[in-house]
Amino acid sequence: MAVDGRSGMAVLASTDDHTSRKEGGSSLRASSAVTIGVGATAAVIVAALVQAAGDNPTVGTALSLSVPSTYRSLIEDAGNTCSTVTPNLLAALLTQESGFDPKAQSQVGAEGIAQFMPSTWQAHGIDGNGDGKRDVWDPADAIPSAAAYLCDIAKDVKDVPGDSQSNMLAAYNAGSGAVHKYGGIPPYKETQNYVKSIQALADQPSGGKPATTTQAEAAISAAKEMIGTPYSWGGGTADGLSTGICCSPNGHSGTDISGFDCSGLTLYAYAKAGISLPRTAVEQYAASEPVKPSDMRPGDLVFYGSSLSTIHHVGIFVGGGWMLDAPRPGTKVRYDPLNVMTDLIAVARPTSHSNKEI
Repeated sequence: MAVDGRSGMAVLASTDDHTSRKEGGSSLRASSAVTIGVGATAAVIVAALVQAAGDNPTVGTALSLSVPSTYRSLIEDAGNTCSTVTPNLLAALLTQESGFDPKAQSQVGAEGIAQFMPSTWQAHGIDGNGDGKRDVWDPADAIPSAAAYLCDIAKDVKDVPGDSQSNMLAAYNAGSGAVHKYGGIPPYKETQNYVKSIQALADQPSGGKPATTTQAEAAISAAKEMIGTPYSWGGGTADGLSTGICCSPNGHSGTDISGFDCSGLTLYAYAKAGISLPRTAVEQYAASEPVKPSDMRPGDLVFYGSSLSTIHHVGIFVGGGWMLDAPRPGTKVRYDPLNVMTDLIAVARPTSHSNKEI
């Protein structure tokens, strides 16, 4: 969310136990959600996502991410406000903030498609469409305002060490004061994941082909063979089970357990299907193609979290309201109902392009 650079974050993220080495946290950022029924399970909440697959990789000032046609020209124009902001970056930020929902409102009061806090809007909102009003609920005002605010932030943190774009995004989320205080991205799990996921969405390779049904079947088959394998924090590689790392937020170590964590299992399963995924659930979402809940099919990945930057769990949908997953320390790879957790936020289909580690 966009916060005043002097005020910082209103709420810091807490980390969740069933995550990989870089996953975790919960956010109070709004997401546009719809309620659906999956198989015989109770209704679950799934984010209304925009498919993020373009024709070309992000290059210069081109917009290659797919966005709602209503906002495309706004994003293309506003995304060239300054050199640190690109149309793809702005599109990724709006996807992250609200799922392009102009009526989004978070639990801490962030408003509109760009999730401005009221005080920040008063200071930085602009009349983008020239109608004489500055309306946070009007994308024609909010989208140019978000870009202009990003550019202002970029100037404010330009002397902070590190990547200027990363610092800009961190300041948009946590406040410029926090970025100055810590000399770069602050040590807040939510902010770290926020920066990483937006840049991954903006920079993800385009033109990849979604997993075929044959590849999905191969991934499910590989995961089934691992049923009964112990959960290991940070465990699992493309080659199979492995010992993990220390330690989870609750102090669980995987250093003496050979097995998988949630994203280690999906990494391995899709490697057996010929698709390379990044290591963590947040990164796996960014490297996959979002699908509508009504279009989900066996083999799709299901993600849990309060926002796309705080995804803490991933599983493989197998149909009938069930998934294969490595749930948490002390458990084993198993079948779980999709509503085993209440924060199912996204469904995505792995793509066959070569994904870089992000």
